[in-house]
Amino acid sequence: MSRTATITDEEAFDWSRASVRIGDVTLMVRDMGRVAEFYASALGLNVLSSTTGQTVLGAGNTPLLTLVGDGALKPRDPSAAGLFHTAFLLPSRAHLARWLVHAAESGVRLEGASDHKVSEALYLSDPEGNGIEIYADRPTNAWHDDDGAIAMATDPLDLQALAAHADRPWAGFPEDGFIGHVHLQVGDARAAESFYAGTLGLEVMARYPGASFFGADGYHHQLAANHWRSGSAGHRLLGHAGLAEVTLVVAPHVRDRVVGTAADYETAEGRMVLEDPWGTRIALVDKAGD
Repeated sequence: MSRTATITDEEAFDWSRASVRIGDVTLMVRDMGRVAEFYASALGLNVLSSTTGQTVLGAGNTPLLTLVGDGALKPRDPSAAGLFHTAFLLPSRAHLARWLVHAAESGVRLEGASDHKVSEALYLSDPEGNGIEIYADRPTNAWHDDDGAIAMATDPLDLQALAAHADRPWAGFPEDGFIGHVHLQVGDARAAESFYAGTLGLEVMARYPGASFFGADGYHHQLAANHWRSGSAGHRLLGHAGLAEVTLVVAPHVRDRVVGTAADYETAEGRMVLEDPWGTRIALVDKAGD
């Protein structure tokens, strides 16, 4: 199949059956108004609610990103554990092309563009340095090598060829878009496997120098961890801007497994909250209908 072909329902990953998916991401920011305006204008997210200290943005009426504002925070430390990027998944290559043209016309500065074989991805950062990926998946039958393993790469992406697939103008973040994965910074990627695979029960889908990718139900990764900029990082310090929490929407059997394996966690209002070895908070909420 051509990589430019439209993905059919049979070739797309079935998120309705996923036992793990990203719910939302919470960021601590110093200038909430500026950061919120960026996500609304650059990504097209809807502002769902806004108070003095918190803004919630999303797709349609679904929350995806919560910004908690505090002007007293120290700037985000790019070498600390925390967020590498939040990856917003678009429904199709055409959507990605529309966003690319929108970014070019709006003066949004891209920091990278990659063909990952499993997906095509565009990279940027918000005004406070929080990494962002905008991506579209390739058909699932293009994700694997001859041995059936997930095969990812970081090859150059032909932006002109991608832009040519923009069949209409960008009209804001689509209602059926969501956060497909979150990529974290940790002190040691292999050590992260004890938590993300051992405790959370995710499968190690791929390993690359300095990075491990964790998935469930055959998806290439719902979470990833690298130490490219954060090697030997210790426990995260309070009082800095950056990632506050990642929420995972999980099936009951996933939550039950974590209850049986986690050494320490908190529960409140239907949420189970635990921390990885570097102090990044991961919250689990039950998947609706399960």
